[in-house]
Amino acid sequence: MFHNSSQGKYWIFKSDNEVEQKRYKANQKFRNKILESGKPGVSESKFLERHEEDVLFRHYEKRMLDFCNAFKPTMPKSVVGTAIMYFRRFYLNNSIMEYHPRIIMLTCAYLSCKVDEFNVSSTQFVGNLVQETPAGQERVLEQILEYELLLIQQLNFHLVVHNPYRPMEGLLIDLKTRYPTLENPESLRKSADDFLTQATMTDAGLLFPPSQIALTAILNSASRAGLSMESYLTECLGLKEDKETLSKMYDSMRRMKTLLKKYELPKPEEVNACKKKLERIHAEFASSSNKRKRGYEEDGHVAKEPRLTEEEWTDEDLA
Repeated sequence: MFHNSSQGKYWIFKSDNEVEQKRYKANQKFRNKILESGKPGVSESKFLERHEEDVLFRHYEKRMLDFCNAFKPTMPKSVVGTAIMYFRRFYLNNSIMEYHPRIIMLTCAYLSCKVDEFNVSSTQFVGNLVQETPAGQERVLEQILEYELLLIQQLNFHLVVHNPYRPMEGLLIDLKTRYPTLENPESLRKSADDFLTQATMTDAGLLFPPSQIALTAILNSASRAGLSMESYLTECLGLKEDKETLSKMYDSMRRMKTLLKKYELPKPEEVNACKKKLERIHAEFASSSNKRKRGYEEDGHVAKEPRLTEEEWTDEDLA
């Protein structure tokens, strides 16, 4: 099913370098658009460098994860995983300088609730912005709805996301039924869950099939517990004679673990410096490149009511 899905066909990339090249091109595309617009006083130093975009991306991705984890009613892991994947896909082809991540992350979370059939009303959703007033929540909802079609378009209408949580459940069931050598497969769950959470915050979902991520989570959990799963791979999964496939699997697992080891949250001082630069970019170039994307602007719709801009509500509203 996965290999015939839009995710398997269009959203799994061959290497970290391919993914980085797409982000680099998005950064350059925004720069070129502004430079070619002839706006006076524009210089290269005003733009965010790629590593600065990464700082802000990781910061807002973590903010989104915190928002989803604190959500009431409890948001299923699959919905959270879908939201984060939308966020990563969106910024493969778009620069943070053009679309502020503060509203994009909420739009991703809102859309994932709808796609994964986590039935909360729009009022319930923005009600989780607990430090915002009811009027403020309503204005934020208007923004989310304005950006929703833009997000769907930028995802190429590929909205179904295959997360590794279901494959992991399948592997645990398989261990219980076909691998009696392991006395208590459930003992692997906690560490494997932690691995999947960490993997979600990396490019693992853009580089590896969900079943491979799930298997790596299980094997990593077993390794941490001092358990060998070699016979499960070779006998239960039928890889004893297929040395090439087994070798590729181990290579993918090593790459995945390296991704997790390399990941770290940016320092607060880095985030603050990059935020200030981003706000200046959005303020200066709003008229030419950061126009509001309502999804229905081609119909000539003009908003009659003043709308809340990204700068008018803060990260603290998500606490």
